[in-house]
Amino acid sequence: MLHYRTQGYNGYAVKYSPFFDNRLAIASAANFGLVGNGRLYVLELTANGIVPVKWFTTQDSLYDLAWSEIHENQVLAASGDGSIKLYDTTADDFPIMNWKEHGREVFSVNWNLVAKDRFCSSSWDGTVRLWTPHRQQSILTLPTHSCTYSAAFCPHNPELISCVSSDSYIRVFDLRTPASASNHLVVQIPNHAAPVTPAIPGQPGMPPGAAQPAEILTHDWNKYRSTVLATAGVDRAIRTFDIRAPQQGPLAIMLGHDYAIKKMAWSPHLSDVLLTASYDMTCRVWSDRSNASGAGDVDLMRSGPAGPVAGSELGRMGRHTEFATGVDWCLFGSEGWCASVGWDESLYVWDVRGVISP
Repeated sequence: MLHYRTQGYNGYAVKYSPFFDNRLAIASAANFGLVGNGRLYVLELTANGIVPVKWFTTQDSLYDLAWSEIHENQVLAASGDGSIKLYDTTADDFPIMNWKEHGREVFSVNWNLVAKDRFCSSSWDGTVRLWTPHRQQSILTLPTHSCTYSAAFCPHNPELISCVSSDSYIRVFDLRTPASASNHLVVQIPNHAAPVTPAIPGQPGMPPGAAQPAEILTHDWNKYRSTVLATAGVDRAIRTFDIRAPQQGPLAIMLGHDYAIKKMAWSPHLSDVLLTASYDMTCRVWSDRSNASGAGDVDLMRSGPAGPVAGSELGRMGRHTEFATGVDWCLFGSEGWCASVGWDESLYVWDVRGVISP
């Protein structure tokens, strides 16, 4: 397990480069993001450990980042002052682009993996915005009317954007549809409207019926099942949904974290495995058990009267001594390597296989 200290700055997000197997970046903030500067770190894994390539200090906290999909040296940063900044690691200490249309903190940025000339952002101002690095103004604004913590393009379809927010709803926008009164909104799923939650041995169960609405802090699309996404947040439950059948509720529910879940990421190597970071200071590996009986994509639409499948915790990493706030998987090499950051000013690079129980 490798370690790097972001001294004076508390980590909020970490992302591996899509171009280099040994490069990653961290979005961080001084004073836990409450007041003060931010810092974007670009780091490399070397034979001598983790070394900084460059860092950029900002006037406000940084809450998220996204590597460019068209330029290997460029990375986006989401700022607490409502701006989005694009940095180039080969340039000086100033952003090469700066966008500021959001009225509140920008809490997520995500680059389109298919149409690589676009990215999106979400903010506390209740909007998701679509951008291109070639224009100074946004292309499109999608209203959510609620504090929106996370927005992401579907990795299988460049025209689908999903987001989750404080009102406990998952929204999916299809940019191919007419804007009309719906503003491209095609799916709206209440995260809390769950059928009976399955009991997990050794874990406190949730009450039967619908759960209480709670803020959704993070979500991610499955990399192999094009209509499946997962959500997590304040109620400590991880849920997976199929957007083809929003009325059916979750496909699977995974319970075990003691406090809110801040970030999640599906594995880029295994279709049933995901990773979470929580305020309980742990990062945990989960299986939604979609491969337990050889179920295919079509068979996922099986949540019915029997309720969702009970997913399982495969293992956990407990080295963080403060809130764990960010996780990401390495796209290259063997399938278990990942990185995590937290408010303890620490980055850890570790192998998931080392924490999974036999």
